[in-house]
Amino acid sequence: MRTFFKATMTAAMLTAVFSAPTARAGLFDDDEARRAILDIRAKIDAVNARVDAKADKTSSLSLSDQNERLNQELAKLRGQIEVLTNELANTQQRQKDFYVDLDTRLRKLEPQKVSVDGQEVNIGANDQKTYDAALATFKSGDYKGAAAAFSSFVRSSPDSGLAPSAQYWLGNAYYALRDYKNAIAAQQVVVTKYADNPKAADALLNISSSYTELKNKPQAKRALEQLLSQYPNTPAAQTAKERLATLK
Repeated sequence: MRTFFKATMTAAMLTAVFSAPTARAGLFDDDEARRAILDIRAKIDAVNARVDAKADKTSSLSLSDQNERLNQELAKLRGQIEVLTNELANTQQRQKDFYVDLDTRLRKLEPQKVSVDGQEVNIGANDQKTYDAALATFKSGDYKGAAAAFSSFVRSSPDSGLAPSAQYWLGNAYYALRDYKNAIAAQQVVVTKYADNPKAADALLNISSSYTELKNKPQAKRALEQLLSQYPNTPAAQTAKERLATLK
């Protein structure tokens, strides 16, 4: 662009000089012509120098403005990158905390293996707490409340490792309330559904006692005989032998 401008200016000045009428051109001798050419060249050089200076100044200002704008854009982008980096770090930390918390919660919900009456069983997260609360109610003498608590437990957690014990204590609660029919029904569930559980032998003792309270000696005796037949090597079996002797 600069070269084109300079060439244009040079051509314009040469045209202005040599476009005079032909008659006048004849008045110049060789020396005058050379001086005129030198003068023109000097003027052209001066113009070109001014053009160059102006172009350089314009170009310098333009580059300076561009650099300033670029620096501003870079600063803006750096700020955005810093914000995004912080947000990413915070998001990653929140995700990490979430998964740690989730894993902790899931572990709490997972069944735990514990030993109950000499057997290793699975117990849900809240089973032990609920069972202990119901048993504490029984021991406090609130047999009606205990019956309700144990009944709720066996309904809500039938597969819990504590279900056989809860069913057994439900029968005991009914017995303490002198509700012998329900006591027999509750303990019969232990004998039938949880026959391999250590509580089954004790449940038969409770059944026999309930029948005795109902003045049904044959059924009381039959329960003791079943106990001796199915669980002969249990502590309850010795008690059954002693009771059988009194029922003859």
